[in-house]
Amino acid sequence: MPLRGVYNVSMPFHPQGNHNASKRGRIPPPEETHEEANFLKSLGEKQRQVSIKLMDGQVVSGWVEYYDKNMLRLTREGAPNLFIYKHEIMYIAEEGGKKK
Repeated sequence: MPLRGVYNVSMPFHPQGNHNASKRGRIPPPEETHEEANFLKSLGEKQRQVSIKLMDGQVVSGWVEYYDKNMLRLTREGAPNLFIYKHEIMYIAEEGGKKK
């Protein structure tokens, strides 16, 4: 005789989330790949001209002279150097040439 009013009696409980990921041995991606530091270091060593688009839409150009965990220093020709917080940067694009 079937049980009435009881659902999923024979179905095991699986917690929310992707339970198949643990079966396949997948590891979530790392929070930090350290590629940002490598990219900024490369730009600084080569003194590559970059354009930085800020979150407010403003674009500034120069080369990355210094960076740390929270900010970078953009050195510019004929204009004041800038210290820019990383959370204010939308993106950084190489312009292709070296500083003059």
